[in-house]
This record gives sequence, structure tokens and C-alpha cells, in this order.
Amino acid sequence: MSHAHHHHHGNKLGWAVFVNILLSVAQVIGGILSGSLSLVADALHNLSDAGALIIALVAQKVAKKPASLSLTYGYQRAEIIGALINSATLIVVGIYLLFEAISRFINPEPIDGWIVVWLAALALVVDLITAFITYAAGAKTSLNIRAAFIHNVSDAAASVAVIVAGTLIILYQWYVVDLIATVMISAYVIYHGLALSKSSIKILMQATPDNLDIQEIKVFLEAQDNVKAVSHLHVWQLNEHEYILEAQVVVDSLADQSTLSHLKNILYQEFNLSHTTLELTEELARAEACFEIT
Repeated sequence: MSHAHHHHHGNKLGWAVFVNILLSVAQVIGGILSGSLSLVADALHNLSDAGALIIALVAQKVAKKPASLSLTYGYQRAEIIGALINSATLIVVGIYLLFEAISRFINPEPIDGWIVVWLAALALVVDLITAFITYAAGAKTSLNIRAAFIHNVSDAAASVAVIVAGTLIILYQWYVVDLIATVMISAYVIYHGLALSKSSIKILMQATPDNLDIQEIKVFLEAQDNVKAVSHLHVWQLNEHEYILEAQVVVDSLADQSTLSHLKNILYQEFNLSHTTLELTEELARAEACFEIT
């Protein structure tokens, strides 16, 4: 993707941040005037959307910095850290809204349904436009951008819930639906926050990727010609798309110079492992310091 293309998306996301902040201010004022907690909840979620987009943009920019002697892998995990920060804010916002809903249930207040509906409808339009911009900026290929995108989508869903709540308040004076909508928004936000946090933490903890079976890779390698055993096998992710493997491979003979290149080629073909470090030896090392697949 060209620098101009990234800059183009950056400008769009910048406008999305600005619009979300203005909308959040309008919703907070409207929530206070109308007495609607769900509208304030939607406003806080919108504000977290703006923060999510800012974090995503900064992380994306940092991730492009070149590697150095002190950071030999570069800054590629900056986007994963950005995704983790965004998912954590989702969880915090969701928990805060649950506490507010409980407090409002204990001390109920009258609500102006019309203010709720009109502001929530405006928020829905802005949320959908922002979600579209964020998706186009790379939500498919970047966990970092996807975290910001989920912020937007969940906020659009929250706006729909607020519109429904406001309508029921206008028609039937069912004030309790405002609290129900708040709880639904909170649960939805926390759910996605936990899912994104789990994905980010697994990468940062160098866990084996979900789509790879480390035992399957071991058996596959040991089935190759000239290979006797595989030990000290580790597979982890540098970022969302780059997998790294290292292993000690015991071979029948080190004289076969083609073994190393052959193993690397088949690992790429079968498991899409493009970055592999293999130590070939004719004697099985007895190192106990490393975890060994048996």
C-alpha cells in the first residue's frame, strides 16, 4: 500500500475522530437534559471510538519505523499494543456503564424520549460512516485497525438500542428500557473488549498461533527424509501476519546439504512459515532449559 494511500486513510480517520468528539459532546449534553443514561452511555462509547481511532493511527505510524540495533524486529508490535489498549478501554467503559445502570435503577429519573431518539439517530449515521471509513483503512488485515472498527460497529449497535429505548419511552413511558439498553450496550462492549484483549495478549506472550498445531508440525518434520527427531520446537507470531519457527532437528547425516533448504521450503508450503530457524545436529541435545515437545 502506498504512502499516499495511507495518508489518504489517515486524513479520513482524522475527520472521523473530530466528528466523533463533537457527537460525544452533543450526546452528553442531550443525555443530561433528557435524563437518559443510555444516551450518556452511547456518548461515552463514541468518545472511546475517537480515542480508539487516535491510538490506532499512532500505533500504525510507529509500526512503520525501521528496525534498529536495540529493536532488531522493529516496531511491528506497536499495532498489537494499540489493539490491547483499545480493547482494555472497551472493557473499562462497559463496566462503568453497568455500575451506572445499577445506580440509576436504584434512583430512577424521568426521561425525555424525543431528545434521546433524535440524538441517537444522528449518532447512528455518524457511527455507520465512521465504521465504513475505518473498515476501508485496513480492518481486514490489521488487529489494531480492527479494534477501532469494532468500537465503531458496537457503537452503531448501541445507537440502535438507544433509539428503540427512546421510542418505547415516548409511546409507553417504559423508562426501564433505558436501563435495559444500557446493560445490553455494556455487555456487548465488554464481550468484544475481552475477545480483542485475548488475541492481543496471545501475540505479546508469544503463544502458538490458533491456526497452527505445534504437534502436527513436529510429526510432519519427523516424517521427512534424513530427519530422526525434532526437539525444542517453538512457533510464535511477530505480528498478526508473520509467524516465526525455531527448532532443533536431529538428522541421519549432516552431509546432505539440501536438508535445511528442503525443510524450510516445505514448512513454508504446508504451514506458511516464512521465517524459520533450524539447528541441524546428528546428536540429540540434552538441554533442559527449554520446553520440549515430546
